[in-house]
Amino acid sequence: MKYPGKILPEVLKTAMKPPVTVRYPYERTEIPEGFRGKIHFDAKLCIGCKMCMRDCPAKAVEIEKIGEDKVFKATFYLDHCIYCAQCVDSCPKKALASTPEFELAHYQRDKLADIQK
Repeated sequence: MKYPGKILPEVLKTAMKPPVTVRYPYERTEIPEGFRGKIHFDAKLCIGCKMCMRDCPAKAVEIEKIGEDKVFKATFYLDHCIYCAQCVDSCPKKALASTPEFELAHYQRDKLADIQK
């Protein structure tokens, strides 16, 4: 630094202002409407068309039939998901919905497969 005193006015100006950063773990931020977080599956509405599987660009959704009845389960691979909500948009019966849940990190990769029945 050629002129260390040049920065002094800037330091004094910002020293009296409150911090701009968010105190995240201690203060929760408000999630905006339309946020694309974790996907919720409603098995009662699912007809098994698998449009969500076909339209998912990350191949993160898997729909399987359970037993003889028209009951389906969904597996979401959260380590593949890019949270684009294309599966939600393509579901004709609205069996999928985006939730505001975004804290999805795990220490083990096998825990990232979210099976919903």
